[in-house]
Amino acid sequence: MDTGDGAAVIFDLDGVLIDSRRAISGCINHALAARGLPTRPEVELYRYVGPPLAMSFADLLGEDEESEGVSSCVATYRSRYAEASLRETVAVPGISAVLAELAVDYRLAVATSKPLAFARPLLDGLDLTRRFEVICGPDLAVRGEDKATTIRAVLTRLGTRTAVMVGDRSFDVLGAHANGISAIGVTWGIGDGAELASAGADLVTDVPVALPVAVRTIFARGLLR
Repeated sequence: MDTGDGAAVIFDLDGVLIDSRRAISGCINHALAARGLPTRPEVELYRYVGPPLAMSFADLLGEDEESEGVSSCVATYRSRYAEASLRETVAVPGISAVLAELAVDYRLAVATSKPLAFARPLLDGLDLTRRFEVICGPDLAVRGEDKATTIRAVLTRLGTRTAVMVGDRSFDVLGAHANGISAIGVTWGIGDGAELASAGADLVTDVPVALPVAVRTIFARGLLR
């Protein structure tokens, strides 16, 4: 299949390419404990995998994203995550083969809410960086960059609007649609089919091996927005 126009597939990172639940939940609890707050069961923290970190701590603390408490938790989290993420994060089983298949026909990119300073070492350590033409994430100094902004940065660097976003949360779907591109929701991450459907995902797939077919369907059926 010759796409001819530089068609691209843009991936979210956490929950789509990598399983970072253990690392993220552990670092959230580390930050909460450092402030003398109760820790949470790991499974209760999974919903905070994906959104910007300041947003997650604001919800956990019941404070504004700009509060001192949120800023302190973000700093404590990051001090542990820089090292823990490299030990406790794994690639989604089968995703490397899926990327290799898609790379034959499409340009591949990453749009993540994780700061780029953390995202690149993870991709490097899991031998995934080489698959992507563009990798975009916020700078450490940026607070609360929304997914639409990150996706827009990827599209600008790619120089194409012929693209589809692959994500596991509503933020990915809404961010894609805000940029006029379609979104494929995947259920092997954090978000379930109901969340993705409610956000308006154009297609939903349940296993990595089915992703190439979903991508080809988007382009072949003209489901681009």
